[in-house]
Amino acid sequence: MTLRFACLTSALALATAPALAETTFNRIASFPVVTNMAAGEDTARETSSEIVAASEDGLTLVYTDSPLGVLGMIDLTDPAAPKPLGNIAMNGEPTSVVIVGAHALAGVNTSESFAAPSGRLVAVDLATRKEVASCDLGGQPDSVARAKDGSFIAVAVENERDEEVNDGALPQMPAGFVVRLPLKDGLPDCGAAQKIDLTGLAAIGGDDPEPEFVAINDLGEIVVTLQENNHIAVIGADGAVAAHFSAGAVTLEGIDATDERGALIFAERLADVAREPDAVKWIDADHFATANEGDYKGGSRGFTIWRKDGTVVYESGPSFERAVAQIGHYPDKRSDAKGVEPESIDFARFGDMPLLFVGAERASVVGVYDVTDPAAPVLRQILPSGVGPEGFVALPDRGLLISANEADLGADGGARSHVMVYQMQEGSPAYPTITAAGGDVAGFGALSGLAADPEVPGKLYAVNDSFFGFQPTIFTIDATQTPARITAALPVTAAGMPAQKLDLEGITPDGKGGFWLASEGNADKMVPHGIVNVNAKGAVKKEIGLPAALLAGQTRFGLEGIAKVGDVLWMAVQREWGDDPKGMVKLLAYNLEAEEWGAVHYPLEPKGAGWMGLSEITIHGDHAYIVERDNLIGDAAKVKKLFRVKLPDLVPAKLGETLPVVTKQEVRDLIPDLKGWGGYMQDKVEGFAIDAAGTGYVVTDNDGVDDASGETLFWSIGKVE
Repeated sequence: MTLRFACLTSALALATAPALAETTFNRIASFPVVTNMAAGEDTARETSSEIVAASEDGLTLVYTDSPLGVLGMIDLTDPAAPKPLGNIAMNGEPTSVVIVGAHALAGVNTSESFAAPSGRLVAVDLATRKEVASCDLGGQPDSVARAKDGSFIAVAVENERDEEVNDGALPQMPAGFVVRLPLKDGLPDCGAAQKIDLTGLAAIGGDDPEPEFVAINDLGEIVVTLQENNHIAVIGADGAVAAHFSAGAVTLEGIDATDERGALIFAERLADVAREPDAVKWIDADHFATANEGDYKGGSRGFTIWRKDGTVVYESGPSFERAVAQIGHYPDKRSDAKGVEPESIDFARFGDMPLLFVGAERASVVGVYDVTDPAAPVLRQILPSGVGPEGFVALPDRGLLISANEADLGADGGARSHVMVYQMQEGSPAYPTITAAGGDVAGFGALSGLAADPEVPGKLYAVNDSFFGFQPTIFTIDATQTPARITAALPVTAAGMPAQKLDLEGITPDGKGGFWLASEGNADKMVPHGIVNVNAKGAVKKEIGLPAALLAGQTRFGLEGIAKVGDVLWMAVQREWGDDPKGMVKLLAYNLEAEEWGAVHYPLEPKGAGWMGLSEITIHGDHAYIVERDNLIGDAAKVKKLFRVKLPDLVPAKLGETLPVVTKQEVRDLIPDLKGWGGYMQDKVEGFAIDAAGTGYVVTDNDGVDDASGETLFWSIGKVE
């Protein structure tokens, strides 16, 4: 199967659907799972919410936390304010969980090694939080599914391969299988367990099936993906294999497959890529969908809808990830063969709307598709998730969708693992806040500096930073649309090629049709601190480095923002350099006519747990407006603020002299704004501009989706007086 430009259809549907019908999902809460630890525990330990299930009344969530070896519980009585209910130790690694009646049923991996896998099914009473039953599964469980009527469960016993042995090649015994377990009053009947053999089915590693994910339809049929084997089997209600077939391959056109230098170039081709499906979910009694993550030698970067006889009804190919790129979530430096890595999938009917939810692990988003016609899914929304969405549970009766996000980046100062709550609401979606959909711009990310067109209200310009070091770009933004629309992408070039050694963090019109750009620089990477002038075509006309008197005390935290007043360029230095007093940073001035440098000192807010620094400078009326922030996220974040300094106070002293200290005035605390999207607090408030009509706009830097959720938050703070 060859897929060419199907990607444009879904992206266009997302961009032009009228108000995305009458209802949309919006995120209303984020629950950091670290809060489920008991008092006195070491909260720096890694946590991970992976597979999540809901009680039958929808008021309690239970999720697996593999690193801690526990089931975590959340009180969802008020979905906008989920509360911790603590953890339950599993004496092993919980891999999947379902809830039947009063019991949570979890697969627990107790394997000593890959060669000697073991595991059990554990039943926990939700009221007493005690283990009340346990069944030996005879191997390492991966996925658990329940029949809708609560009569039985199915467990995929993967017995996964060791990727360090023989380069991970199959076969690696013992073989995996599926266990079918009847339930009595919500508890497993261990003695009646049925082991379902899957050997001899797949053409790839047929004697070593590795079942990955199971799902059960209303007829009691089980579908199971054999991911590494690139195979799918359907097991009848009698426990016998009723059908099986290869998951096949896809040829992908127009993808960003191998270029990880820091550039979005959707011009490559991958031929005959094995789908290697991971998660699977029934849509109805005859159709199911798979998320084609890949893990062995394939991964077709999208999802597929199948008939249970193996007929492909719909193949997304690269359309999903192209739509993801257009909202700024394409993980360029982690994409390689897996793209956005669709790993998880769920289905539920909200009223008369049959909705398929596709989770992209590396892009940290959830695609919402209307599958009224399984052969022609319509992309309704893309929701921002936490880092690495792994599991979902839909609660149509409460109008809720829950995502469990496995990545815990706390050790590196990043986001912790979160469970996130979305609610179906009337009106327009809150996210995305900015998009490139509907035009010729393939994607964007890592937006840093922001500037306004001096004449056209709502017309802004932004630059990307060094994450896209091989694709420095000036973006034109139409902020009069909702979401804001990136309408053009102008490459920054030198001698006709993408300009190199730039870390763009600021932009301002030069008054001649071009722009002045501020490059933060990093001496460790041989990227100089300095400013660059480009013409209207983006070609570099002039480069000005910082003088030796400044560079003697340089750090890697250089210029963050640039603004022009008459013949003077003003630049904010992000953090203290070696010659700055503690708690002071420079606002640098460069006189274009005199070609002279000067500076003033700007007093930072008191430093908390992280560092404090500047992100932007823009000039409007009689003031210079400056964004100041700490580098903290989540509940630890304390300072994300907009200040201003009177222009008459910006009288630069010569370098080497005692610098005058300016007085700042707080204009707006941006933390309440950032909380409005229901996620964890974003770190990098990077861009601010005031347009020709006096309206202020703010944008965050999403770090190119590298160890970050990828969210770009763009919003207006209204008129700036």
